[in-house]
Amino acid sequence: MKTKIISVIILLQFAIVSAWAQTYTADAAKSTLNWKAEKLTGFHEGTIAIKSGTFKIEKDKVTSGKFVISMSTIVDTDLTDAEYNKKLIGHLSSPDFFDVTKFPEAIFTITQPVDVSKSVAEVHGNLTLKGVSKPLTFKAVVKKEGTSYTFSANSIVVDRTVYGIKYGSGSFFSDLGDKVIYDEFTIKLKLVMNQ
Repeated sequence: MKTKIISVIILLQFAIVSAWAQTYTADAAKSTLNWKAEKLTGFHEGTIAIKSGTFKIEKDKVTSGKFVISMSTIVDTDLTDAEYNKKLIGHLSSPDFFDVTKFPEAIFTITQPVDVSKSVAEVHGNLTLKGVSKPLTFKAVVKKEGTSYTFSANSIVVDRTVYGIKYGSGSFFSDLGDKVIYDEFTIKLKLVMNQ
């Protein structure tokens, strides 16, 4: 009898936890990712599409989740010369940079609970880029509207060299002159998650 009671209690606890935990899915059409990379003589900027994502939210906390970035959708928005634009995108897609044929996706996976009861939350996770996973932390503005959450981060800084992307880096090459490309690039992210 005692065993049956314990089993019932465990099942009830599991049911309550399951009821509290809600799954949210990324709205790819409303989510955006803008990038900006600087070099000694200027900068380039553009967009990459969010492919998918899921968050599990329980008691005002994102307890687990990830979102996927489609690297093959990289676009440059600052170059008006079509030929030069195409050449840049081809180079960014090559093994010198993101090698999108071999690594078509980048993935950010949450590693610590994110408190969504606050207007600004600290997000801890791992960014996997070119098959390499490294910790990445940033602050995001959290907004809840109905059954949706929007996470907005204006300046996520990524050091490309920790993912093995060393092309044009002054940290690894000393004879680049004015061809130096800075190691860090920035991301502006808006992630819309719907229940």
